[in-house]
Amino acid sequence: MIINTGTRTDIPAFFSKWFLNRIEEGFVLSKNPYNNQIYKYNFNPDTVDCLCFCSKNPKPLVMNLDKLSDYKQFWFTTINPYDKDIEVNVPSYKKVMKTFEELSETLGRNCISWRYDPIFITEKYSLDFHIDKFEEMAAQLHEYTSDCTISFIDLYQKVLRNFPEAREVTTEERLVIGENFARIAKKYDIKMKTCVEGTLLDQFGFDSTGCMTQQVLEKAIGNNLNVPKGKYRNRECNCLMGRDIGLYNTCMHGCKYCYANANMKLVKRNQKLHNPNSPLLIGEVKEGDIVKEVNEPSYIDVQQRLF
Repeated sequence: MIINTGTRTDIPAFFSKWFLNRIEEGFVLSKNPYNNQIYKYNFNPDTVDCLCFCSKNPKPLVMNLDKLSDYKQFWFTTINPYDKDIEVNVPSYKKVMKTFEELSETLGRNCISWRYDPIFITEKYSLDFHIDKFEEMAAQLHEYTSDCTISFIDLYQKVLRNFPEAREVTTEERLVIGENFARIAKKYDIKMKTCVEGTLLDQFGFDSTGCMTQQVLEKAIGNNLNVPKGKYRNRECNCLMGRDIGLYNTCMHGCKYCYANANMKLVKRNQKLHNPNSPLLIGEVKEGDIVKEVNEPSYIDVQQRLF
């Protein structure tokens, strides 16, 4: 089983105590955001093939990384050069880069990947700004990871409400970013990727098949996986999304471009319902709630182990 913590919220940044309690108790309850069905997943290291994290601030959980030593892990760390006008509660990118380096040194380069995401263009955050900052960051991070995934801002209705000045990145701007990022990445031996962005940048050597594919996870855990066809694949890419234990409208970063939060009032209301001792991320199991236990096996291919 693959456990995914990061497509709905940032568990390492804001819920690390809760997550470690779940590890200690050996299970987690996760509520489906679309129908309120509650699922129970075990944290048995023999069946959890990989813990997948996606975070803008891994530091709170990295400080307790020894408590996850029984598990294979893969970390996506988003590091953008934006200021507080965009990423309100995210630490400075220079601080996050230090944590990124620490993670890489502890787990290994195959277990950590850099996200520069999402890219948008304004007068302040111009094409030249992105190109200059990407080179600055690549020069520091290339020794700690082998790849970087980029994406461009998606203008969902909730994004437009919170970030009304945002606009689509034009095809011409995407090509400028792609060509220059590829040039810089080649200089520092970084493989560039996109995910659910089409194949426009493939001409510059980008890999557009996905950011968290089976091959990526196999490289991180050091084993081949025999995942049933279609399992975990619910997007227009080859990523294995895993069992997501996060919840929308709970991330306190306050990023203006966020797709996972409707508004910060709702986020703050949910935060008040968080109990680090509850098996649910937000709230408690109520009388009448039906909990479905998911007994999912390990997908490690014991016939073709990688060493």
